[in-house]
Amino acid sequence: MKALIGEDDRTVGFAMVGPEAGEGMAVVQTAMIAGLPHMALREAIIAHPTMAEGLGSLFTRVPAR
Repeated sequence: MKALIGEDDRTVGFAMVGPEAGEGMAVVQTAMIAGLPHMALREAIIAHPTMAEGLGSLFTRVPAR
C-alpha cells in the first residue's frame, strides 16, 4: 500500500496491490470522494478480518504537520 497525502491532509492518491486490494481501494476511494482527511481512515474501526484493516497502520506513518 502507498498513499499520497496533500497539504490539506486529504488523500490525493492511493495504490494497493494483492489479493482483496479492491476492498481497500473502495474504502479509500469513499474517503477521497467525501474529502475526509487521512486521519479519518487512521482512526476508523474497520471490520475484521479484512484487507482494509491495514489502512490504520498505513496512515499512522504519515508525519504530523
